[in-house]
Amino acid sequence: MQRGVNVLALVKDSERYVFLYDEESAATLLRTLGKYASDRELSFSWYDAAVLSQKIRRLARENQEQAGAIGELDR
Repeated sequence: MQRGVNVLALVKDSERYVFLYDEESAATLLRTLGKYASDRELSFSWYDAAVLSQKIRRLARENQEQAGAIGELDR
């Protein structure tokens, strides 16, 4: 099985947030988004965390669906 790396990016004014993660580290990234949102020194907001969290979860669902479709083809 091949492990892929996902890239998630957000640009806000002069700040750039780029996250690289694989399927196994998605939960850790979700916690990191919360930490960034609670850091008052960053422009990263709870809204940003919510939007990126939705993208992470949507991509995970799509990957699971794709893996299921590939599994059906292998039968």
